[in-house]
Amino acid sequence: MVAETSRPTPFARDVVVIGGCGHVGLPLAIAFASRGLRVGIFDLSESAVACVNSATMPFAEPDAAQALERAVAAGALVASTDPAIVGTGEHVIVVIGTPVGEHLEPDQSAIPNAMQDCAPHFASGQILILRSTVYPGVTARVEKMVAGLGVDLDVAFCPERIAEGKAMTELFELPQIVSSRTARGMDRASSLFRKLTPTLVPMTPEEAELAKLFTNTWRYIKFAIANQLYMMANDRGLDFERIRQGLALDYSRAADMPGAGFAAGPCLFKDTMQLAAFNNNNFALGHTAMAINEGLPLYLVARLEQRFDLSSMTVGILGMAFKGGSDDIRASLSYKLKRLLVFKADRVLCTDPYVTADPDLTPLAGVLAQADLVIIAAPHPEYAGLQTGKPVADIWNVLGKGVVV
Repeated sequence: MVAETSRPTPFARDVVVIGGCGHVGLPLAIAFASRGLRVGIFDLSESAVACVNSATMPFAEPDAAQALERAVAAGALVASTDPAIVGTGEHVIVVIGTPVGEHLEPDQSAIPNAMQDCAPHFASGQILILRSTVYPGVTARVEKMVAGLGVDLDVAFCPERIAEGKAMTELFELPQIVSSRTARGMDRASSLFRKLTPTLVPMTPEEAELAKLFTNTWRYIKFAIANQLYMMANDRGLDFERIRQGLALDYSRAADMPGAGFAAGPCLFKDTMQLAAFNNNNFALGHTAMAINEGLPLYLVARLEQRFDLSSMTVGILGMAFKGGSDDIRASLSYKLKRLLVFKADRVLCTDPYVTADPDLTPLAGVLAQADLVIIAAPHPEYAGLQTGKPVADIWNVLGKGVVV
C-alpha cells in the first residue's frame, strides 16, 4: 500500500504545526523539514515567527540552529501568524498543551477552545494530530468538535516524548506512540511518523493519553523520592550524594536513583497534577511528590537560616533555568527560591549563562564579588570547578564537594 504522505494531495504543505515556534513544536517542524517535507508553522507570537523566518532559533536547543538555517534557506519551512496557513497542510499537528487554571485544576477545554480559531481553515482530507500532553478525554472531545465541522478530518494523538536539550536526537531515535480511533487515522499518522523514527507503538487514544501522563508522573515521583532521601540524610549531617554513589556502584537495581535537585519545568509538576485530577484527586503518592519537590526550596532556605544570619547577607543564586544547560525558565524553582530569599535575606542577586528573558540578572562575576553566600540552583556545566571563596550550597553536587547544607 502506498503511504498516505506520498500520494498527490491538494495541499501545498505536508505538515503544519499549530503553536510550532515553541520548545515542542519547532524541533518537530525542523525534523520533518530535514526529512524533505514541506512544513508550515502557525504561532501567535510575532517575535518568535520573525525569528524562525529569519532562520534564528528563539530558544536554545542543541543541533537545531543549523538545521533550521538549512530548512529556511531551502524554502522547506515557513512560519506565520495567519491561521489561514493551517489550511495548507495535509497533516496538522497541534502542540498546544493543557494549562493549569488559577485554582490549580487542569483546563480540559483549552485545546478544543484554541482549535476553534483554526476550525474555519480545516479542510476535508487533512488529519489533525494532537501532540502535547493532554488531559485524559481531550482527544475524544476534539473528535466530537471535528465531527461537527462538516469536513472529513481524521484525528490522532501522538504524544511527544523528547527531553528538552535532546530533541534533535530523540525525535529520530525514540519509539513513537501513535493512536487514532480509526484504521485510516492510525495508518496516516503512522506513515507520517515513520519519516522520523522506525519504531512505532500503536495504542488507543485513551491508552496514549495515560501513557504520557504516567511517564511524566513516574519521573516526577522518582525525583521526589530522591529529594526526600536527601532531606533525611542532610538533617543528620550526612552526604546523600556520597551515599547514593556508593549504593549504586556496580549495583544495577539502584543505578536509576537520581540525585537531589529542583524537579521543575513546564511538564512534570503539571502532569502529575493532571493525573491526580483525573483520578478525582485520589492520588496520595502524587500529591506527596508535589509537596516534596515544590517544598525543596523552602527546606533549603530553612537549613541555611540555621547556619547563617540571612538577614544581614547578600545571597547569590547561580542558575535560573529549570534545568542544566537550558535557557528555559518556565516553572523554574529557582524563582521560588528567589522569592523566599528576597523575604529572608538582605539582598539577592541572580545570574545565569543561558537565560536572556530576565532583565534583572547580574553577570556571574558581579554576583560572586558581592555575595556572602552562594546557592547553585541549576547544574549548568559552566559552574563545575567554580572557585567562589564563599560558603556554597550545592544540592546538585556540581562542584563535587558533596551536598550537605
